[in-house]
Formats: sequence, structure tokens, C-alpha cells
Amino acid sequence: MDLGLTLGPLRRGPADPTFRITPGAVWRATRTPAGPATLRVTRDGAEVVATAWGPGADWILDGLPELLGSADDPAAFVPRHRLLHASHRRRPGLRLTRTGLVLESLIPTVLEQKVTADEAYRAWRRLVRQYGEPAPGPGPGPLPDAGGSGHGHGHGLYVMPDPRTWTLIPSWDWHKAGVDSKRSATIVRAARRAARLEEAALMDLPEATARLEAIPGVGPWTSAETLQRSNGAADAVTTGDLHLPGIIGYALAGDRDADDAAMLELLAPYAGQRHRAARLVLLAGAAPPRRAPRMPRGDIGKL
Repeated sequence: MDLGLTLGPLRRGPADPTFRITPGAVWRATRTPAGPATLRVTRDGAEVVATAWGPGADWILDGLPELLGSADDPAAFVPRHRLLHASHRRRPGLRLTRTGLVLESLIPTVLEQKVTADEAYRAWRRLVRQYGEPAPGPGPGPLPDAGGSGHGHGHGLYVMPDPRTWTLIPSWDWHKAGVDSKRSATIVRAARRAARLEEAALMDLPEATARLEAIPGVGPWTSAETLQRSNGAADAVTTGDLHLPGIIGYALAGDRDADDAAMLELLAPYAGQRHRAARLVLLAGAAPPRRAPRMPRGDIGKL
């Protein structure tokens, strides 16, 4: 089990105030049903050693096996393309994490809708540091400011705001964080239905998807990206993405212009494991060469 590969998808950018990788350890600050918690996970030979602090410490330690992929079954994946066979063989430690926490993954995913990754990461940092709370316990040391989003506090780890706090963020602070009214309204609607959304963590993929997409502003892209993390959903393939169909099409069929339909056709042999297949393609680095400039970064907070 590779700690970095397994828990890496929970990090939202290199300066995520809720997540930190240090030499030999992964740190994570989260808001559990029992309250805030800080988790430190290390490898000691063949063993995984975890320590937790805060009111939610017992909850997060109880869920540690699934967080590290105990509910995942890599053996269910049978590569049918040469590239996937090689990528799968080179990464025997890849497991699909399951946090059991929906809102924690849904909110940063909504922030990533139709903007660059840098814009979304900046918004997440600013809002978590401004409206969240310092994580309990010691911590790995201060995080860098990374983009003018406010200085870290103490050891730099923060727990994201609770649902009620998300609903009380004023419009001008959403604006300063670079979040438009459509995305902020979606987050507020989700936070108001937090209890119902968290129930989706225990549902099968179709039911969980329907529960999330009942929130206006949450579509197939957002629900899949959320459930990949909260539910460890190995078949939650991301559709509606600007780049993924072209990457999958190019890697598996040499078709850089593939759309969602073509991508799903290529991934059909991996039914039940389509997210894992897509992840292995991305890890293989088989993206088509660029033929256009990067999407320009915007900042509505400066308007």
C-alpha cells in the first residue's frame, strides 16, 4: 500500500491547509461527525502507524482501514490495454481511498467547476483559512502562504468550516476568493442539506449519485469526483471534463479528439473499475502533446 498514491487525491493543491505530506508521513485535518480531528499516518516496515488528535480522533482511527483502501479490491481490475497493464504493474501499492465524508469532498469539487486548478486551490485555501479552525494536535509545521490567501496559523493545518459556517459566508468574501455566485450558491445549498448528503457515503453508487445530483448545481462531473473520494467508488468515471476524454482517447486509441461517448466506449471493458482505469492512464502520463495555450487564469476577486 503506497500512502502517497492512496491518499494523494485528498490533497487540493500543493499548499492545501487540510493536508500535508512530510518525509515519511501524511497529515490530514478533517471534520468528522464527532468533531475536528488531525491524523498522522506513517509506514514502519510492513506496518502502518497512525496517531490522531481532537474530538474526532476515535472516529477517524476507526475509519483508517477504509481510508487506506481496505474496502478496495485491486484484483478485480484486469488490464486489457498494454499501457494499463504496464501502469498497473508499476503501481502495486495503489488503493482507492474511502473517507466516508461527502461534504468534505463535494465543496472543493464545486470550487473546481469550470475554472483552472490554480483558481480553485486558491479559493479553497482562502476560505478554509478564513472560516475554518486550526486543527487539533501538534502538526507538521507551517504551510506556505501560496498565493496571498492569508498566513497559516500555528502548524499550518486547518479544519474546513462546518456546514452552518459555509452558509453564512458573505457574498464579498466569496468574491474575494474568486468564487462566482453560481458556485457559491451550490455550496450553500449543499451545506444546508449536509445531513442528507452525508448519508450518501453508505449508499451504492447509483443511489449516491442520485442523492448528490438532486442538489441544483451538482452534475455528473461533480458527483463522480466527490464519490471517488468519499465512497471509494471504483466505477465512478468522470464525464463532462474538459481534458479527460482526450487523454483517455489518446492513451488507449490514439484519438486525442475523443468525447465522453468515445471515452466511455474505451472504458467499457473495465465496467466496475472505470475510475481505476482512468486513474492508471493519468498516472502513466500518456497525455497528448499540447496544441493550444493553457487556459488563462482569472481572478474575479480583483475586479
